[in-house]
Amino acid sequence: MPGQGKKNDKTDKTDKTTSVAIGRRSRRLALLAPAILVLGAFATPARAAGYPTHPVKLVVPFPPGGPTDLVSRVIARKMSEELGQQVIVDNRPGANGNIAAELVAKSPADGYTVLYNTSSIALSPALYKHLSYDVQRDFAPVAMTAMVPLVLEVNAQVPASNLAEFVQYLKANPGKLTYGSAGNGNVTHLAAFLFLQANGLSAVHAPYKGSAPALTDLAGGQVQFMADTINSSLPFIRDKRMKALAVTSITRSAQLPDVPTVAETVMPGFEVGAWQGMLVPARTPPEIVQKLNAATLRALAAPDVRASLAAQGAEPRGNSPEAYGKYLAQEITRWQKVVKDSGVTLE
Repeated sequence: MPGQGKKNDKTDKTDKTTSVAIGRRSRRLALLAPAILVLGAFATPARAAGYPTHPVKLVVPFPPGGPTDLVSRVIARKMSEELGQQVIVDNRPGANGNIAAELVAKSPADGYTVLYNTSSIALSPALYKHLSYDVQRDFAPVAMTAMVPLVLEVNAQVPASNLAEFVQYLKANPGKLTYGSAGNGNVTHLAAFLFLQANGLSAVHAPYKGSAPALTDLAGGQVQFMADTINSSLPFIRDKRMKALAVTSITRSAQLPDVPTVAETVMPGFEVGAWQGMLVPARTPPEIVQKLNAATLRALAAPDVRASLAAQGAEPRGNSPEAYGKYLAQEITRWQKVVKDSGVTLE
């Protein structure tokens, strides 16, 4: 029909006009694409330059008032001064630190959610078959913050006044002594296991739900020995309810200067500790990681922070993100073998 033909002509013209417009827009976008990419490349450093603009959350995998929490709060207060924004401690206990680790691994990679991790994060890959995160893939290292040495201790009834005598006592009583720990797969368990294994000794493991009940039973004679953190053990050692035989750090502790190291007595090179550090989600901009690292190192260098940590038996450390990442990888490899030999698994 004649009317229908006119309508089709109009439609054709409209389609041609639309096609030309789309073509022009496509060419303009193609020309603008390099500029958009360049602007995108500068966006992250620009954000990093102003970081932080609001409070930073420091996620701690253990309850308030515990040794890890106390150390983290000392560092967080000083970092708040260094960053010009408050660093808020957020306690997320449970599952040997895995609840907190999963939360941070899935958080935005913007530097506002930081994991205050302990050595448990290096044990988890070996202890748990089904972790919801990968330590080395899902996190970027910031710095190691502190090391809390362990002390190998016995109750007052054990007839040994030094580590060499205790080794002989264990050899004379294979499988008859019991050692406590803060739980299966905890560093207090695996450190004692490693010591026994390396010296060809055997004893029965009694896992507890935390150090406090284990130390109480050690002092009461229900278990004979334990490897626990210095800060938890000091009150029992000072009132002579238990005897400190050796510390597990490579050098002596300022809190127990008269107690030798395991390394200088029966096992040269032996070192185990409950170390601590900071991690952020992977893909956090390197500039932000460096800012967090610098603030952490300045905090650890402050005399008041060092004094507070020393009072808790913690040794301030501090290193680069690269050095901490390397140390973390070494610890994961180290404990995989120990956990396998111990036969312990957790789910």
